[in-house]
Amino acid sequence: MAKKKLSRKELLKNTDEFLTLSGKTALFLNQHMRQVKLIGIGVAAIAVAYIAIWGYMKHANRMGQEAYNAAYNTLIETAQASENYQEGVEKSEALFEAVISDYSVSKAAGLALPQVGHAKFVTGMYDDAVDYYDEFSPKVAHNEAYETLNLLALAACHEAKGEMKKAAEILNGIVKSADNPFREAAMLNLERIYRLDNQPEKANEILKTFAKDYASSPFYPMVKARI
Repeated sequence: MAKKKLSRKELLKNTDEFLTLSGKTALFLNQHMRQVKLIGIGVAAIAVAYIAIWGYMKHANRMGQEAYNAAYNTLIETAQASENYQEGVEKSEALFEAVISDYSVSKAAGLALPQVGHAKFVTGMYDDAVDYYDEFSPKVAHNEAYETLNLLALAACHEAKGEMKKAAEILNGIVKSADNPFREAAMLNLERIYRLDNQPEKANEILKTFAKDYASSPFYPMVKARI
C-alpha cells in the first residue's frame, strides 16, 4: 500500500506547530533567564561537590587502607618476633584505633572494628570488646560468613563474662541456619556452653543433632564418644 503523502497544508501546519513551540520555549527561557541561570549554577555546584567528595573518599580509602595494613603487619610481626600473641595484639590495638578515628569514612575503618574488639577480648576487656563487635554487626549484615564470625566472637565475649544464656542465644541463632558454613563450630560451642550452664540434656541433644547432620565431619568420632 502506498504511503499517504502529506498535503502542503498539513506540512505547513506541522511546521507552524514546531515554530510555535520553539517560539514559546524561547520566550519562556527569555522571561525566566535568571531562574535558568540559577538552575545551571546549582547543577554545576552539585557536579563540583560530587567530584570533590569522590576525590576525598578515594583519598580517605587509600590512606585508611595503608594505615590498616600497617596496623595488621605490626600485629603479625610483633607476635611472631616475641612469640607472644597478646603482646602483638596490644601493640597493634592503638594503630587500629587510629584507623577508626583518623579515617572514619574509609572502608578500612569498618574492618578495624573487629580487630580492636579482638584486642579488647585478649586483654580481658570483654565489655569493650562487645561494643566494638556490636558496632561492626550492621556493616556485615549482607555477608553471612562475616556476620557469623562476628556473632561467634560476640558469643565468646559473653561466655568469658559468664553470660552463658546470652552466649547460647547467639549460638542458637547460627545453629538454626542449616546452610550456614560455620554451623558445625557453633554447635560444638553451644554444646560446651550448655554443659557449663548445667544443662546436660540440651548439650546431649546438640551432640545427637551434630552426629545426624555431620557424619562425615572430622569431629564426628569425638561427638559420638561424648553422646
